[in-house]
Amino acid sequence: MLRFFKGFGLFSAAVLGMAPPSAQAAGDLLVAPTRLVLDGSRGTEVVLNNIGSVPATYRISLEVKRMTALGGLDEIDEADADATERAALDMISFSPRRVTLPPNQPQVIRVGVRVPEGTAAGEYRAHMLFRAVPDAAPAADPAKPASGGVSIALTPIYGITIPVIVRVGDLGATASIGEARVEQTPDGPAFAFDLTRSGNRSVYGDIEVTRPGMAEPLLLARGIAVYPEIDARKVSLRVPPELAEALKGPVRIRYSEDRDVGGGTIDEADRVVR
Repeated sequence: MLRFFKGFGLFSAAVLGMAPPSAQAAGDLLVAPTRLVLDGSRGTEVVLNNIGSVPATYRISLEVKRMTALGGLDEIDEADADATERAALDMISFSPRRVTLPPNQPQVIRVGVRVPEGTAAGEYRAHMLFRAVPDAAPAADPAKPASGGVSIALTPIYGITIPVIVRVGDLGATASIGEARVEQTPDGPAFAFDLTRSGNRSVYGDIEVTRPGMAEPLLLARGIAVYPEIDARKVSLRVPPELAEALKGPVRIRYSEDRDVGGGTIDEADRVVR
């Protein structure tokens, strides 16, 4: 969730590598939580809810995604998965794999993990995909003559993915905030900086941008991650033009752990934004 404060209203936006930590929606499907971290000793649950007005069917599967230097997630064919990614697919189990939900009817998906003996210490991750199954197309009416033309019906297929992370062994990581800037993108201005990670696991948390002497933050972005397959990524947060101007000058950027695990500071830096 991306929030703009101090007279700029309250907005939310989809930013690469960022998602609200409590629940995520696509189409008529609501999924909570949006991130799972398992220690290999016990499983957990994901709750699906159909917030639409008609029954809907969803298929659940695991897939491999890799983070890019721009913070995006590329889907990787299972045949091209490396040893760590294949191990994650093998250790994570879930049930059921297909559900049909009446409106406003929640469904629990049980997620388990089995870490084979001798598994090397590290972080193993797969992404759980919840994808809508479209209704079958209605059969043609034989009483109606063929028009002789070709018609194409486009049906959007909605999907949500959430990371499922398995941590094995004693792991740790730190992160550092690079120089910040306001830059122009095809979608408008963005507040951007580089985020560097070190250690043997991912980092994940919230970004807060404040101005010295001001009580409220100018900008708050939740759910910023850097996964172990990369050492650094660019964080780019789209902002309205008036906020882009307000962000220029001296600011303090704080990267903190998710509030659910204490909200401790991962890194904090004073920067002059240009």
